Amino acid sequence: MAAVAARSCRRGLSQILRNGGRSASIPNRVEGWTREHKSTVQYASRPDLPKLAYRRLKGKSPGVLFLPGYGSNMNGQKAESLEEFCKSLGHSYLRFDYTGHGASEGLLSEGTIGTWKKDVLYVLDELAEGPQILVGSSIGGWLMLLAAIARPEKTAALVGISSAADHIVTSFNSLPIETRKEFEAKGEWTVPSKHAEGGHYKFSMDFLREAENHCVLHSPIPVTCPVRLIHGLKDEDVPWHISMQVAERILSPDVDVILRRHGQHRMSEKDDIKLMVYTIDDLIDKLTTMV
Repeated sequence: MAAVAARSCRRGLSQILRNGGRSASIPNRVEGWTREHKSTVQYASRPDLPKLAYRRLKGKSPGVLFLPGYGSNMNGQKAESLEEFCKSLGHSYLRFDYTGHGASEGLLSEGTIGTWKKDVLYVLDELAEGPQILVGSSIGGWLMLLAAIARPEKTAALVGISSAADHIVTSFNSLPIETRKEFEAKGEWTVPSKHAEGGHYKFSMDFLREAENHCVLHSPIPVTCPVRLIHGLKDEDVPWHISMQVAERILSPDVDVILRRHGQHRMSEKDDIKLMVYTIDDLIDKLTTMV
């Protein structure tokens, strides 16, 4: 199990190291950091589909595209830290809200894995320029795999953070059969979560059935680009062994799994974000050296 070692000497990462992590890459830690430094919210109109809210920085290739988790949005600490990091290096960066999330149109309760996969593919096809490093958090780690399979020419590398590939489906199917029948009779599955409003998420049976069509862990995953999977051993929402399963099934010869002993699901502590930044910086260095 290999871990990525950050070895870049470029100005952006050097500044992080000199400041002990208190650089523009972690904006909440920076004295005097203001919202005016952030990219502005824009809206992508799609025929017969909800508008998608996004923020974009133009810059060098490869770009970085951030995919948030279920019920989350593009304004989280990881997403904003990545923008500041990419800005410091002059690389392009794009973050957006899925349908029914954040500032995008639509209802969360009507979304599906297929809906959000279409969102990601639209962003790759219409908004992103050139190959991208896809950074997927939680369910975003599942969506990044689906996107990489569908758009290999637009995928330069993958970075999964607490990747939740197939997790909703496998978790439901692992319940005792009587429990599953009870939820099926109600028409929805209630999942306790400290991250959800009201303390739980609700998934309809239709949502679960649709999600089964997008499962990736039942066979080899046809992804051949570099892949980095970061997961916390203290993750109570998505067990770390899912990242191990992803690593085992991906066909790429360049796959590293990085486990953090005290890491939790959101991986938003300062050291977690530093590791994410170092990992992406190392991939940028690798990809630009290969050209």
